[in-house]
Amino acid sequence: MNTFLLSSEKIDTSITNAVAYRIRYNSEDLHGKATESTGLVITPSSTAENRKVVTWAHGTTGLGDAACPSAQPDPARELVTYFQSGSTTQIDYGIPGLQKFLDEGWIVVATDYQGLGTPGVHQYTVNRTNALDALNIVHAAREMDLGAGNKFGCIGWSQGGGTAAAIAELDADAYGDLELVGTVPMSPGVPGVAVKLPETQAALAGGGTPTPPDGHMFMMLGAMPAAFPDTLSMDDVFTPLGKQIFEDNYNTAPVHHLSDILVRTWKHEGAILDVKKEKLPLWLSAFVEASAASVKPIAPVLVLIDGQDPAGPCPLPWQLGYIEAVKELGGDITSSTYPNDDHFSLPQSSVDEARTWLDAKF
Repeated sequence: MNTFLLSSEKIDTSITNAVAYRIRYNSEDLHGKATESTGLVITPSSTAENRKVVTWAHGTTGLGDAACPSAQPDPARELVTYFQSGSTTQIDYGIPGLQKFLDEGWIVVATDYQGLGTPGVHQYTVNRTNALDALNIVHAAREMDLGAGNKFGCIGWSQGGGTAAAIAELDADAYGDLELVGTVPMSPGVPGVAVKLPETQAALAGGGTPTPPDGHMFMMLGAMPAAFPDTLSMDDVFTPLGKQIFEDNYNTAPVHHLSDILVRTWKHEGAILDVKKEKLPLWLSAFVEASAASVKPIAPVLVLIDGQDPAGPCPLPWQLGYIEAVKELGGDITSSTYPNDDHFSLPQSSVDEARTWLDAKF
């Protein structure tokens, strides 16, 4: 009986000389709770053995099924972003550089993460849970008799950058017979680093200030009790209105839609956040436990930095803070900065460097 793979379905793809599957597989969260995830496996149409594998960890899409990348039209495609001119998508989805990976003989896997297309609230930015999903889809792909080797690399962007960071810090038994050769966080979001910064702590402590909550922070606060149900509660951080917005929208409103709902509802109906300051130590501790930058990575790390907007969705201090934290842990970490790219153009601009760097590690 398969250990990881639950089902697979061949789907159409606009990528040439490729075969794509949408799969469902077993996974778990950071505390060992059993979960299920969906995702994509894309392989060259020619047959071969011991193929290189790369697992792609996507950026922020939302908290529920409406934000599931593999459920979008033509999901096995090059990355398309919400902000591109002419875009008709409500989320960013696809894999940057996909065609070149396939042309060079790689197998590409791309998790949706638990909760995006499967039951439960998605553990948004819980790096370790997300990393287990990105790892376990490699295990599942190995059960499909597609020629996948046991060596793999990881690339992730934004939320997925935190995933790519954490995939090199999981417990040894999670890897099984797999060998991680290297990992490439693009503009990584590592909450355990972010919450240690004075500006983040000030934002959390000022939860009752007269401003609408940032959509990303709202999702982080709403998702954490799903990962830490014994110690954290939405009552710690939300007003009754905030809890109602979460319940009404987490499964149906992708991130940008949710952000607009938050701004308008705050304007017309009042406060959404009510952070109980006495609960903050529990929350800060949980963020650190959930995050990357907690143990020395088992493989080399290449961080790709978007340099155009230092205050972007993953601010520059977060990215540099992650690098410094890994250096302090003794990790093998290097970085490249793309000064002409913002958060949303970085993946396509930097994926060639990521692929070349990973290829040399096999």
